[in-house]
Amino acid sequence: TTVLQMCLYRNIVWFIKGMREYTSRSGFENASKSFVAKDLDVSMVGRSFMITGANSGIGKATAMAIAKKGGTVHIVCRNQERAERAREEIISASGNNEVYVHVLDLSESRKVWEFAEAFKKEHSSLNVLINNAGCMVNQREMNSDGLEKNFATNTLGVYVLTKCLIPLLEKSRDPRVITVSSGGMLVQKLNTDDLQTERAPFDGTMVYAQNKRQQVVMTEVWAKANPKIHFSVMHPGWADTPAVAKAMPQFHQMMRDRLRTADQGADTVVWLTVSRATTAFPSGLFFQDRQPVSAHLPLAWTHSSRREVKVFMARLDTLAMAVKPSE
Repeated sequence: TTVLQMCLYRNIVWFIKGMREYTSRSGFENASKSFVAKDLDVSMVGRSFMITGANSGIGKATAMAIAKKGGTVHIVCRNQERAERAREEIISASGNNEVYVHVLDLSESRKVWEFAEAFKKEHSSLNVLINNAGCMVNQREMNSDGLEKNFATNTLGVYVLTKCLIPLLEKSRDPRVITVSSGGMLVQKLNTDDLQTERAPFDGTMVYAQNKRQQVVMTEVWAKANPKIHFSVMHPGWADTPAVAKAMPQFHQMMRDRLRTADQGADTVVWLTVSRATTAFPSGLFFQDRQPVSAHLPLAWTHSSRREVKVFMARLDTLAMAVKPSE
């Protein structure tokens, strides 16, 4: 109860300050005054990490921070050339050669299954999975399985990868799953009836926000179902990354001087990944600037019933199993 009260209080503060200011660079600088520096003063030698979308932005900054702490890093990227370039930069800056590239397009659900199953066979442990890759396609596009691309990448790809790797994570010491969501989901209630935006007018920004709400719901469900693993989902604030510049060019131009750096956006991801303080909090919470905050605005209409959550997860599983390769 105390943790939930704290979450509600912090969320009200967030709401009053204004989300744009709170999640900007100055918001991070204010929040960081209360950070405990020693939380990140840890060695990750002997631990392995998978980070999707790690060739640029928040994913790359996270991979760099973990490599500098001695962790074994598996970067999962769509583009081989950019991934290899990121790997070279990470190794050069960290002096850690244990950085491995895996090429995978998270929007191709069948390939996500194939990759995760192969990874399980080739590796005896995985301590942390970081679901960072995402996309905001502003026009309706379909993947090779006939699934809408935003949903396939941001929701189904995360679902399949996490579901498939849970057995490997459970065998590992202090396993964690961190999913990079967005504060944009605060304006979205889970929609169980139109997962691929087939009925409503297509608005890429709102589709992305709905996907990010779906990630929060998945995290809450996984936390209850898999008590051996510590799950968390977080909002990195608005950071100056290639993904933001490409998906929201006008917003990026207008806010450029106030956006967080990639390192600032990655700070809470890194903290959730490596800090011992993280596991003092219950599994399944939503974080901003190293603190749990409510996943709903005060007096919001965005809460889902247990039935809605159950229907959503069942529909996800049906879609996932439909594209699972035969043994």
